[in-house]
Amino acid sequence: MLFRELVTKCRSYRRFDGTVPVPEDTVRELVELACYVPSARNLQPLRYIAVCDPSLLAALYPLLSWAGYLADWPGPAEGERPQACIVMLGDSSACSDFACDSGIAAQTILLGATASGLGGCILGSLDRKKTRELLKIPESFSILMAIALGKPVETVVIDQMGDDDSVRYFRDVNGIHHVPKRVVDDILLNFL
Repeated sequence: MLFRELVTKCRSYRRFDGTVPVPEDTVRELVELACYVPSARNLQPLRYIAVCDPSLLAALYPLLSWAGYLADWPGPAEGERPQACIVMLGDSSACSDFACDSGIAAQTILLGATASGLGGCILGSLDRKKTRELLKIPESFSILMAIALGKPVETVVIDQMGDDDSVRYFRDVNGIHHVPKRVVDDILLNFL
């Protein structure tokens, strides 16, 4: 797969094939990719929890929020839920700002998932207090996000947007998930 194709195929997938497991070894390989990415001052403050056990995954599921723009959609139905999840943590003993590192690592994990025939969704909206309790996460770690993983069962397309178009993603009457994206001529600026 060409890199451009990999990037455009790497979307936020929110519905998965519940019959296709994501083995813990696969999750480990995806997290390993994050070991090789750039890190601010090379502090490498990110840590991860792999959630692959079905009962633990079922307990984590209600703590995740899925799609803010799809107000009438509560999240994936039974049988379409993620088959694994990675909870990304920031180790505050290493530093206090994880923003740059977390974005690089999360996207790398998703690109790795896409390259291996999987898909995922970065979930920044989750119940951190209950997640901390469920996974017994010490207070010295910040819960940054969860990355849901599985074999996608939905079609996600990119729509080029104009100046007056909304950035809100939506599902059409056929259930196809549309994601408006700006075109390069609108974001590549020259003030000279």
